[in-house]
Amino acid sequence: MTNSDAVPDRGHIHTEQANPASRQLDELDIPAAVALMHSVDQQAWQAVGAAQTEIAEAVRLVAAAFQTGGRLVYFGAGTSGRLGVLDASECPPTFCSDPGMVVGVIAGGDIALRRSLENVEDDEDAGAAAVALLQIKAPDVAMGITAGGTTPYVHAALRAAHEQGCTTILLACTAREHITVAADLYICLNTGPELLTGSTRLKAGTATKLVLNMLTTLAMAQIGKVHGNLMVDIDAMKNAKLIDRGTRMIQQLSGLPRDAAMHLLYAAGGKVKRALVMHHQQCDGVRADQLLTQHAGRLRPLLHKPT
Repeated sequence: MTNSDAVPDRGHIHTEQANPASRQLDELDIPAAVALMHSVDQQAWQAVGAAQTEIAEAVRLVAAAFQTGGRLVYFGAGTSGRLGVLDASECPPTFCSDPGMVVGVIAGGDIALRRSLENVEDDEDAGAAAVALLQIKAPDVAMGITAGGTTPYVHAALRAAHEQGCTTILLACTAREHITVAADLYICLNTGPELLTGSTRLKAGTATKLVLNMLTTLAMAQIGKVHGNLMVDIDAMKNAKLIDRGTRMIQQLSGLPRDAAMHLLYAAGGKVKRALVMHHQQCDGVRADQLLTQHAGRLRPLLHKPT
């Protein structure tokens, strides 16, 4: 591309604009630079707070998809793609969810997780191909993550997912009027210009991470993978930290002493929910699993008298 007409001017996009507060960044002493960056970063969580209504709707849509066998699939490039892959990879150990339940797709594939590939975000064919490869269809939710809202790879993926009848969500850190792709829901975060102009790994990345944290944590809570504020749906036999955590959860919800709680955890094969149902319903692991299935994986109805 040598013709300026072939390269769109993105100067109006918030994340591409210069931040007046940091124009002398290279001249500041280190304490002043740290103070400035901390001050500027406040806009990230403020932007998320202003989008709570849209985020809540996204949680509702994703939880509904999970309840009907659908997946949440993130599409992004660069920092946005890496954050989607990170969130997806953390769901199985946190919620004992199937690895295919939340999927992160980054332009350029896994190599782009470790090494920046700046020439892949414009590849619309690859975005559409990723949808086809994953056989994305209703009731899946396809979520595009693009700080500036313009990434062609993400746009193509959302268009292809829409053609398959999927719910589509776009998460961006610029104004809605700057976004040209159609989506069922837009989450537009006004994070403003970055401290370092155009470096969306900063405020935009922070705000994006906050939203993804909310989305999967609260959707998983909606489908019974959380009890109170405890991540009870874990396989605790993976390491010593998880065995300890699982034991303490059983202690908290059963009143058992530590040794008895740990013995119960081992008897349940490391499954905290199964162990608690075994205790409260006075049953074996097979029956505990049956009861959890009958109650859609929800623990709370089973922490009372035997069913």
